[in-house]
Formats: sequence, C-alpha cells, structure tokens
Amino acid sequence: MRLVKSMPALPCVSLEETQAFWTALGFEVTYRQKAPNPYGVVARDGCELHIFGLKGLDPSAAFTTCLVLVSEVEGLHAEFSANLRRALGRATSKGLPRISRMRPGQTRFTLTDPNGTSVIFIRLGPEDAEKAQAYTDPDLTPLQRAIALAERLRDYRLDDAAAAKTLDNALRRAAGESPHDRATALEARAELARAMDDDALAERLEAEARALRDGGEADDRPE
Repeated sequence: MRLVKSMPALPCVSLEETQAFWTALGFEVTYRQKAPNPYGVVARDGCELHIFGLKGLDPSAAFTTCLVLVSEVEGLHAEFSANLRRALGRATSKGLPRISRMRPGQTRFTLTDPNGTSVIFIRLGPEDAEKAQAYTDPDLTPLQRAIALAERLRDYRLDDAAAAKTLDNALRRAAGESPHDRATALEARAELARAMDDDALAERLEAEARALRDGGEADDRPE
C-alpha cells in the first residue's frame, strides 16, 4: 500500500475570516461547510490548507505549525507582504497576523494567520537543511559559529532575543577575530536591533561595522 498525499488541517476561530485572510493572499476557497462543524479548504498551485473550527482556541497561545515546500521563496514573500499591506494596511513581523522578515539568500519565511497558526514556506532543496546545520561545522571560528547559530535562531526558530544574546556574547570575546567577521556579526546584530525596535543600538552597531569594513577601529561590544 502506497501513501499518496497528506493535507494539514489547521484550527481556526472563524472559518469565514480565516478563508478571507488566505484568499487575500492569493489562495482560492474550494470548499466551505458550516454544519455540523465549520470546515473549509483553501488552495493554490496544488497546495491545500484544510481549516476547521475549534472552540476555545486562543490565537495568542496557539502553536500549530505547517510546512509548505515551494520552488522559490523571495518572490512569494514579496507577494504575500504586498497582499497583506493591501488587505490590512500593514505587513508586520509582530502581532497577528504577521509575516517574518526575509533577507537575501534566506530559504524560508513564516506566515502566521489570525488564529496563531504558523505556516512555514520553505524553498525545496537540500541546501536548506545544510544551512540550518551550518553552525555545527568544526572548522568555524567561535564568532563564525555564533553568526551561523544566530541565523538559525532568527530564521528557523524565529527567536530574535536568543539570536541577539548569542551575538552579544560572541562579540564580547571577539577581539582576536577578523575584522570581516566582526563586521558581519555587528551587521547581523544591528538587523536584530531594528527588528526589536532599538534603532539607537542599531545605528551604533552599523557605524561600528562600517568602521571595520573601512579599516578603522571600533568597539564591537554591544551594550
């Protein structure tokens, strides 16, 4: 016997509002049932998301996750972000719904719907798994390992605070590391600072990174 296909079933507070959210992103409603239980389907390019009503669901405490493999992620992220701005007036990485940030070369992003369900869109290919484990390379310097680990925490676990702490700790001990790697770590930490609404810290770290790239001296220990 061969397993043919699997389809995720995602909980929702309101079937109508959830399907409206996904159609605003470019999906199509292919099924809707109000009784005896709310149940519906949205689809796009052969990908189906099945949605069911769940009494007592608290979106702020939800943890349902679904993985969707795609051929390309950067264009899809840009499309979803534009659709969110058009439908909701915003495309933010905070609150509900939200979409995670997308940096050049990143292989995945997370879209969290109004119910707190996280749908992770992943570019199909072995390089994603390799990138996620890059921090385990024994040939990396301590700072290079911290940069790779922070990237995993930020992009795969969506834990900006842990990523920032990883870089802060590594930068305090980075005096013997190369200027290039120190500048890279500072730039990554600055990006996290902006995401965490600390623009003053971000500006200082960016200035220190520029000084290193220009061959100047900089104190690379974030406060």
